[in-house]
Amino acid sequence: MGPAGGAMRPGRFFGVYLLYCLNPRHRGRVYVGFTVNPARRVQQHNGGRRKGGAWRTSGRGPWEMVLIVHGFPSSVAALRFEWAWQHPQASRRLAHVAPRLRSEGAFAFHLRVLAHMLRAPPWARLPLTLRWLRADFRQELCPPPPPHVPLAFGPLSPRVLASNRRTNLFADTEPQPAQDAEAPCTLCARVLQDEEGPLCCPHPGCSLRAHMICLAQEFLQEEPGQLLPLEGQCPGCKNSLLWGDLVWLCRMGTEEEEEDLELEEEHWTDMLEI
Repeated sequence: MGPAGGAMRPGRFFGVYLLYCLNPRHRGRVYVGFTVNPARRVQQHNGGRRKGGAWRTSGRGPWEMVLIVHGFPSSVAALRFEWAWQHPQASRRLAHVAPRLRSEGAFAFHLRVLAHMLRAPPWARLPLTLRWLRADFRQELCPPPPPHVPLAFGPLSPRVLASNRRTNLFADTEPQPAQDAEAPCTLCARVLQDEEGPLCCPHPGCSLRAHMICLAQEFLQEEPGQLLPLEGQCPGCKNSLLWGDLVWLCRMGTEEEEEDLELEEEHWTDMLEI
């Protein structure tokens, strides 16, 4: 499968996780990987290569998945994050991160790298969530994650993980009435013809419907040097909106059932650059 197979699929879960080895002979070792199904993936690692695990973890278990970063817009975005986390010394985005110290454990080093990744472009502008699957492993990151990156706790299924954060955010909103397909964009007044539909404000009573590019330009007025908005004020109801949540809600209506595919990072490392 080539990179085209990682094209964005609405509603899919893409996560990058950190494993911790509990085997006394290898205790303290860690492993970074990509998954679309956390529960299944950790079982594969603990089952060895015959069960679909990676060769670096085979025969060294048991492994525990202690944290996962999710909310990536596509598998390619997640795989690039995974590669940079695995190879911080080779990533131009992480040139400012000091190499691992002799006295620094692998777990502490990977958390330090993660802390800087969440603050570095382009990842600092993605609607990511940092989830601690094992609360007893939790440590404060330095620097802390950006304000728009929430902390979550406990294991969840991929389907719940993919919708949990945004469903909670808009749990009290009322469904918007159906709109005329020929209705104009609120911002440019041109007919809405986006294949995936317009971006709509989720707040009750707000009639905002806009082309993605129009709303992006509106949000970026305060950040003219950026290409991707982080958040902005709704031109209609003036409520604050996260860009990632708007895009997710737009695509939620077009979600299709698809078979989960577990992509091994060994198959992708040489194809992705950060």
